[in-house]
Amino acid sequence: QVQLVESGGGLVQAGGSLRLSCAASVSIASLNVMGWYRQAPGKQRELVATFTRGGDTNYADPVKGRFTISRDNAKNTAYLQMNSLKPEDTAIYYCKARLWFTDYWGRGTQVTVSS
Repeated sequence: QVQLVESGGGLVQAGGSLRLSCAASVSIASLNVMGWYRQAPGKQRELVATFTRGGDTNYADPVKGRFTISRDNAKNTAYLQMNSLKPEDTAIYYCKARLWFTDYWGRGTQVTVSS
């Protein structure tokens, strides 16, 4: 079992920055995929950014150039640095990990961007 705990969400003005953290209960170096998804009210959950065990990263088009995913293996923690935030980024952000054939999800952290 893999437990994921997100933190760092909050309220920020448009154009501001926020950094989310995802602490895992296992070595993140052993995970096949780890990253972030988000879900806004009335919308489907969508991919934000991920990285693989090999270090490849993948970003959704709406966040390219503004968000950066990173990790600290020693702390078993993944991060999402969010810059130039827009009201459209308002959503619950979820951490996700994949180990072999199983996906694990955190409970989410709310990010609200005001105009």
